[in-house]
Amino acid sequence: MNAKATPHLEFAPPEQPGMGRAWVIAGVAHVLLFLALGLATAWKTQPQTLQAEAELWSAVPQAAAPRLQEPVPEPEPVPVPETRPTPPAKPTPPPPPAPDPAMELKDAQIALEKKKQEEKKKEADKLKAEKLKAEKEKLEKEKINKAKAEKEKAEKDKTEKAKLEKEKLAKEKKAQEDKEREKKKAAERDKAEKAEKADAARADALRQENLKRMQGMAGASGGENATGTALKSSGPSATYAGRLVGRIKPNITYPGDVVGNPRAEVEVRVAPDGVIQSRRILQSSGNKAWDEAVLRAIDKTEIFPKDTDGRVPPVIVLGFRPLD
Repeated sequence: MNAKATPHLEFAPPEQPGMGRAWVIAGVAHVLLFLALGLATAWKTQPQTLQAEAELWSAVPQAAAPRLQEPVPEPEPVPVPETRPTPPAKPTPPPPPAPDPAMELKDAQIALEKKKQEEKKKEADKLKAEKLKAEKEKLEKEKINKAKAEKEKAEKDKTEKAKLEKEKLAKEKKAQEDKEREKKKAAERDKAEKAEKADAARADALRQENLKRMQGMAGASGGENATGTALKSSGPSATYAGRLVGRIKPNITYPGDVVGNPRAEVEVRVAPDGVIQSRRILQSSGNKAWDEAVLRAIDKTEIFPKDTDGRVPPVIVLGFRPLD
């Protein structure tokens, strides 16, 4: 076998010298061993027989009485050893054939290929197991995320629902408050209109009464239609009340808004020198804050000026409106 015929065995181990001669010597030795064993066991195969003889003697010849004749026992046969055939010697197994480097290399390649295939299979099984595990983890994660998303959505919907409900209640409350506010404003407007009409009627009655008091004797200071009996009217002049309101109103401090134009009617008692002694609300405007603001302004004024006749009426009724 040359390297040219088997190029794949160039790395095989070299053949040992004298292998043929060794095989021949081993064969001859085995043949001689078989012959010696056969000759050594041949004599045991021939059968053997044993024979024996015996004579009886007496010292004096006598005639002996006859005796019971007993049969002479036959000699026991000498047991012949059983010859067993010698089992043939086991042939020496021939030496194993010399290993073929090509076959060894081929077997090694097959084993290597098989090992590679097993490793590939193991790797494939490992990848498959990892893939299955990853898919399982992915499904678990998706399941958890889905449950979390559903929970968040439910909480969000609940929050939105609560928010909408709250807004709805707030709108309803605001609408109710607006309705009540409008109703209250309407009532205040009606009250203000009634108060205004009453003030107008009262003022007209007071004017008529003053005119009657101003009528009197010839030469009185009253007008043509005066009905009083005194030479000079003791009541305030026609412009005196307006002068007092004009003096008090700059002192009114009211930060809020007044609905409509309600009238607060105040009775003021004054000393002869014009010093304000007391004041009280005769008719409220319906707005307590406006009434108190008017009273504070009167207190801040402290003293009233004298009328055109040099006197100060002891009792004066004044009316105040926010928009006047």
